[in-house]
Amino acid sequence: MQIFAVANDPKSLEEIKTAIRKAAPDAALTGFALAGDALSAVRDGGLCPDIVFSGIEMPGMSGLVFAATLRKMLPDTAMVFVADKPQYALDAFGVRAKNYIISPLTPEDVLTELHELKKERKELNRLEVRCFGRFEVFWKGEPLKFARRQTKEVLAMLVDRRDEGITAEEMILMLWGDADDMDKAKHRIRNFLSDLRATLGSIGMQDVLIRDGARVAIRPAMLDCDYYRLLEKDSKAVKEFSDEYMSSYSWAEPTRGSLQFQKKP
Repeated sequence: MQIFAVANDPKSLEEIKTAIRKAAPDAALTGFALAGDALSAVRDGGLCPDIVFSGIEMPGMSGLVFAATLRKMLPDTAMVFVADKPQYALDAFGVRAKNYIISPLTPEDVLTELHELKKERKELNRLEVRCFGRFEVFWKGEPLKFARRQTKEVLAMLVDRRDEGITAEEMILMLWGDADDMDKAKHRIRNFLSDLRATLGSIGMQDVLIRDGARVAIRPAMLDCDYYRLLEKDSKAVKEFSDEYMSSYSWAEPTRGSLQFQKKP
């Protein structure tokens, strides 16, 4: 994790850095006495901080201007202000600061901010999966591209089964019915799974897949899925379901029938 500490007062800067070091000794920490130097490190040095702990009253460039400028460059970087007085708190949240902490910053403050940041990013870094209508998968708003059509269908099967998982034999039956050459069919399934791992790995989401002996499953918590939200009785998902579920796949009919039955008053 990359962390910036920014404060023009040497004592304040050292206090912030000390708190960060105690809370996150393995983090890559860089300190700056001037906000402009921190921006140069991003613009010219290629640094990309995950979180910035910054003073707010600074000469040359105030913390508020610094935060607004940095957000244009790195919209996902979290900004936490550390100030002696609460008078700028409203302005700080106006530039979308994550928090406003009255100094001195403590290691406990830092740990809290890092924990919240990790939690937020974990929630954001989820595959968006749509099962109502045609099966579609998105990553950060863009459709996820699959090497093969049936690689995508294998993922659909795993989503349908949730954490129950599925064996290669079951996939073969669902895709092709009875296979004349089972060894060849299993080889094709292995290729689809390999493609799927590579596709998920390309976006850092390979941990979506779980292998437990002969079964392959997914981690539902890593998906934002309308089907799963419907099972949890989410009111929005209930309204969105219009009796269509993975409409491209005939093997999905049993689940569609079950959802229709559950929806009946």
